[in-house]
Amino acid sequence: MNKLNITVKELFEECPIPFLKKDFEEVTYPWELLPKIKTIVAREIEKGLEGYTEIEPGVFVGENVKIAKTATIEAPAIIGSGTELRPGAYLRGNVIIGENCVVGNSSELKNCILLYHVQVPHYNYVGDSILGSHSHMGAGSICSNLKSGGSNIVIHGDKEYVTGLRKIGAILGDHADIGCGSVLNPGTIVGKNTQVYPLSMLRGCFPENSIVKENRVVVAKEER
Repeated sequence: MNKLNITVKELFEECPIPFLKKDFEEVTYPWELLPKIKTIVAREIEKGLEGYTEIEPGVFVGENVKIAKTATIEAPAIIGSGTELRPGAYLRGNVIIGENCVVGNSSELKNCILLYHVQVPHYNYVGDSILGSHSHMGAGSICSNLKSGGSNIVIHGDKEYVTGLRKIGAILGDHADIGCGSVLNPGTIVGKNTQVYPLSMLRGCFPENSIVKENRVVVAKEER
């Protein structure tokens, strides 16, 4: 079995968003960033974002951003260059999107970070989550961020990590690929370069460089 990696340094090669680099370096685990997103966005807006344009109060976009007429953006939000918001996309605030991402038809984002080249193109929900560079969510896959009983979320990895947070969606490492119709239960972590079969229901942490066929059927990728 490939190694189970759940720290910021293990899940992401780097943070390509310049103003977030220090924030990523100051934490050990990615979920520690989630309650800081609101403060980070407010900090950067107050400082001023070079290369970004404020298209409405609290909404800053980089160059060559495409926004469909039916997309909805609630402030605050920072959207990187070359990103596309397709028809029906809904940003609910405290959202940071890196460069060259796609937020597609009826996809909803709130309190989350998307690094570079992330795709959430069809009917996706991404709440209280961090998606690594080049990660992809298949049509209809969602990051469930609240336990049915409303209790705080525990990350189930090599040990139990008590987060103290009521809402955590999913953390995807760089190049993670989630199959269509999958549900990532609160606090799910998927390692770098790991593929998840369609219609999967995941809970816990999954190693990098793997194929997840079911919740506990995980195989290492073969060398090519």
